[in-house]
Amino acid sequence: MAKAYVLINTEMGKEEDVLKALKQLPYVTEAHMVYGVYDIIAKVEADSLERVKETISSRVRRLEHVRSTLSIIVIE
Repeated sequence: MAKAYVLINTEMGKEEDVLKALKQLPYVTEAHMVYGVYDIIAKVEADSLERVKETISSRVRRLEHVRSTLSIIVIE
């Protein structure tokens, strides 16, 4: 099982909208609003690393109101 954590910055005041949209995406197994430099952290899990990367680049990063992301791919 391939896994990654995605740190997300949103447009101001749109955190809840992005969180709701994230929770509807396939392969996003967790998503939480956080305090700090980033607004949301999401966990993406899939059967292959390629599918994880595709989910992040084609779905998460293209959500409305997402300004930037930082992906952390788990190697264990």
